[in-house]
Amino acid sequence: MSKESARASAEHRKAVVAAARKAEQRRRRVRTTGLIAGMIAVAAAVVVIIVIVVTRPTATPSSAQTPLAGKQIIPAASVGAKTTQAPATRVANTSGITGVLAWDTTGWPGDGAAHAGALEHTHVAGPVSYDVVPPVGGPHNPVWMNAGVYTTPIPSERAVHNLEHGAVWITYNPNLPAAEVAALTAFVTRQTLIAEPASAVGISNDSNRYVDLSPWATNALPSPIVISSWGYQLRVTSPTDPRLQKFVDTFRDNQKYSPEFGAPVDGIPILTGGRPALDGGTQPNPAGSAAN
Repeated sequence: MSKESARASAEHRKAVVAAARKAEQRRRRVRTTGLIAGMIAVAAAVVVIIVIVVTRPTATPSSAQTPLAGKQIIPAASVGAKTTQAPATRVANTSGITGVLAWDTTGWPGDGAAHAGALEHTHVAGPVSYDVVPPVGGPHNPVWMNAGVYTTPIPSERAVHNLEHGAVWITYNPNLPAAEVAALTAFVTRQTLIAEPASAVGISNDSNRYVDLSPWATNALPSPIVISSWGYQLRVTSPTDPRLQKFVDTFRDNQKYSPEFGAPVDGIPILTGGRPALDGGTQPNPAGSAAN
C-alpha cells in the first residue's frame, strides 16, 4: 500500500470514529433530555396529586353513619277516615326490666284472633287516635316506614307497623337538649345490624338496626324519653339510662315479642316510607312498593 493510500485509510478511520463519537454524544443528549423531562412530568404529577388530596372534600362515610343533610323525607301521613283505638288492658311486666309497662298482646303474637282488651292489629288507611301515647300497638297503616333516625315527628300509624315487624321506637320531647338528642342518635348507631329477608315484592333489604328514633310532635310525652315495642314501653329521663339497652336487647326483633317476626322495616319508596336523616341499615330505598 502506498503512503498516500495508507494516509487516506487512516484519515477515513478517524472520520468514522469521530462520526461515531458525535452520534453517541447526540444519543446521550437525547437520553438525558428525555430523562429530565420524565422526572419533571413525574414531579408535576406528584404535585397535582398532593393538591387534589389536600383540597378535595373529606370522603363521606356510608349513610348508615352520616346524616343525609337536607335530604330527609318524612314518611307519608295516613289519609282517610279517623280510627279510634279500643282501650288496651295493662298487664303485669314479665320482661325482667324494672319500670317496663306492658299491655295485653293476647292473640298477637299468638293465634291471631281478636281478644277483648288486647292490642288490635288491623290495617286502616286513615289516622288513628291511640289509647297509649306514644302508641305501643294497635291499628296501623298497611304500609310500614323506612326505619332510622328522623329529626322531625313521624306518622305514628307507620311507626306502629314497624313495631309489629319487631322494631323498637324511641321518641322524645322536642325540647330535649341537643346533647341528649345526639346521645340518643349515637345509641342508635351502636346497635347491631339485623339481616332481613326478601320483602313482599322480592327485594332483598340486606340489614337494618330495627330502631326508629324521632321527636314527638309536642311535649306531651309521659317522660322526656320513651322507648316502645309492640305491647311494651319504658319511660326514662336520661339517654344514658342502662335500661334502654336492656329494652333493645329484649324486645328488638324477638320472635317471642314481635307479631310479625322476620318482616323487614325498610324497602319502601321514599315518598311513602320516608328517607331518614340517618339510615337505619345498609340497603338504599328501592323504587318498588310493598305492604304487609
